[in-house]
Amino acid sequence: MDLGFTVRILKEDGTFVAHDPELDVSSCADTEADARRNIADAVQGFLETAREQGTLNDILQGAGYRFENGRS
Repeated sequence: MDLGFTVRILKEDGTFVAHDPELDVSSCADTEADARRNIADAVQGFLETAREQGTLNDILQGAGYRFENGRS
């Protein structure tokens, strides 16, 4: 699934925290680049789990995503 999402990066006590506010998914790492990679992996895992549980469409719609041609 190709889905764009917002990432906010904060530095807290030497750790970079990445957060996707639309889906409320977070991850962290020692470097900003690693935090960006980790949040992409975390979002992908979150979406895969939601798909497996049959809640993906509801979650995406609740987060403000619009569906076009049956796809978000």
